Amino acid sequence: METLPLNAYIVDDEPLAVERLKRLLARHANLRIFGSANDPRQAQDFLARNSDIDLLFLDIQMPGMNGFELLSLLAIQPFVIFTTAYDQYALRAFEVNSIDYLLKPIEEAQLERALAKLDRLRPLPQPDWQQNPQLPALLKELADSLRSGVTDFPRRVASRVGDRISFLDLDAVTHFQARDKLTYAVINGREHCVDQTIAELERKLDPARFLRVHRAILLHLDWVRQAQVAFAGKVVVTLKDDRGTQLPVARDRVRALRSRLEF
Repeated sequence: METLPLNAYIVDDEPLAVERLKRLLARHANLRIFGSANDPRQAQDFLARNSDIDLLFLDIQMPGMNGFELLSLLAIQPFVIFTTAYDQYALRAFEVNSIDYLLKPIEEAQLERALAKLDRLRPLPQPDWQQNPQLPALLKELADSLRSGVTDFPRRVASRVGDRISFLDLDAVTHFQARDKLTYAVINGREHCVDQTIAELERKLDPARFLRVHRAILLHLDWVRQAQVAFAGKVVVTLKDDRGTQLPVARDRVRALRSRLEF
């Protein structure tokens, strides 16, 4: 018996992220992209009128309404693959009928892993299974915690040189940069090697202060002096350090940076 395609819907406030995901999903015959929205309110209206959406690709951090708030307003919960710049909340969101989470910028291998999980679940459980009576309370808790920003984030990061471990004050770190399979915390232009990857740091550090602006760069927003829009929409940020360090912003991260810095 042939398996019918799943109806998928994408919600992300970054249009470039939506377009990238659509391109990746277009290669999968077992998925039909039913639509997308950059505004979570628009997505709420659509999903309220269309109960045949099987799978939701959902950003967590969006202006006006976060992903958990959107889910809390849905009478029937579709399965969710979260698309997020960091996963501190997505880890708990596995309790919310979540298949997986994809860290931005989304890589094809990540997506393949998530869709393979979904395939193993087919045929999907019936909607009454998805209407967990504890779900509204859980969603409210997650939404409130995300909106309030009350989280115990680290204030220092360890840097190891041989047998010596130094502890760096995160307030002084202008950015983290990955190069040649190593990660460096940069303080006033000086690099300090840290054991964690950019992705791991992104998950652990305060997302209100640190934003991944490039595959290899995690930026401390408090250290941004100016942002310059160059040809074809390219953006370069200049830091407040003594060197006036300039860092490139990946095209699919420009909207997130604009939202955070409000420019």
